[in-house]
Amino acid sequence: MIWFLVFIFVLYAILIISLTIGFKRVAEFKGNNNQNKTSFSVIIPFRNEAENLPNLLASIFKLNYPKELVEFILVDDASTDNSVTVIDNFVFSNQKKGETLQEQQIFDTISQKNEITQTDIRILKNKRTSNSPKKDAITTAITVSKNNWIVTTDADCLLPKNWLKTFNNFIQENNPKMIVAPVNYKVEDTFLEQFQLLDFMSLQGTTIGGFGIKFPFLCNGANFGYKKEEFLQLNGFEGNNNIASGDDIFLFEKFIKADKKSVRYLKSKEAIVTTFPVKSWLSLIHQRTRWAAKTSSFSSLKVKFIGLLILLTNVLVVYYLWIASIEIMFVPFVVKLMVDVLLFLPTSEFFNHKKVFLKWYVLASLVYPFFSVFIIFKSFFFKYDWKGRRFKK
Repeated sequence: MIWFLVFIFVLYAILIISLTIGFKRVAEFKGNNNQNKTSFSVIIPFRNEAENLPNLLASIFKLNYPKELVEFILVDDASTDNSVTVIDNFVFSNQKKGETLQEQQIFDTISQKNEITQTDIRILKNKRTSNSPKKDAITTAITVSKNNWIVTTDADCLLPKNWLKTFNNFIQENNPKMIVAPVNYKVEDTFLEQFQLLDFMSLQGTTIGGFGIKFPFLCNGANFGYKKEEFLQLNGFEGNNNIASGDDIFLFEKFIKADKKSVRYLKSKEAIVTTFPVKSWLSLIHQRTRWAAKTSSFSSLKVKFIGLLILLTNVLVVYYLWIASIEIMFVPFVVKLMVDVLLFLPTSEFFNHKKVFLKWYVLASLVYPFFSVFIIFKSFFFKYDWKGRRFKK
């Protein structure tokens, strides 16, 4: 058992050290002040997001990019709340008023700037054709989109002012076919939210590190761009429509297979999209189960091996904390803690979470192996709920 433990942890350490080196190799993009000439179709699927849409819409109207070069297509995936009404109040009528004080204040600000009529925002009804509502929503929007660059984000996100301007500069300087960009969490000072933040930062660090070692294998659909013509040539989401999640990663794999060099990471603070953690442990379990359910369907054997290695590392930490004698029970945990910090430090610094990292890292790292093993087990054997629907693996 000891030799197996050593072997797994040596492999794990090599992986994390490699990703750390890769993270530092990806240069932060500053970009020149290039002419704004790229036309974007921004696609945002939503379902029951009335609470989040006012903030998203406010960030849309504050974007520093020519309105004539952007269209926003919001796709309603059978919402049962007043999400569509919220959008209508903000966008389609100067006469209507927001239903809440927050909506009204944002609406008044937008009206004063006379930006409502300048911003091209459309609402579409999702056309369901598969087991994946989000893939259907994106496909529905792409079929009517006017521009060749598709950018996707989520309805519970906040967009930075220079988001599309940074995309435009990066496209002009690098000529990519697909862009993966950073996503951050805005959190409160509670263990539940800080735990999610540290978990999410590990995914962001791994994503960037993978690009740095020329083995990109992760992305996030909340900040994701690609050429429409390439999407159509690769037959979009065809081949994985039976999997409910994965609107980002499976398309990403197609682009990587077709032309890996044309898939680039945009490491820029100006391009960081911000989202929010869920508010309960049950919601977190459902969310992470949904994320984990797609891992067995990855096409790359190397990616599956990395997933297996991380799982085995966490299983060994849990095993020793649960079964081993007190003299050695913390050894795997401490070793993993020390290895992980190599990647966490530069990642938390880039996303401006260094203080959070120092305060919550040890406790979150102690809980995480148990949580991770539970989620993997649940994703293989149980269904999960999301947005009022139940899905199976």
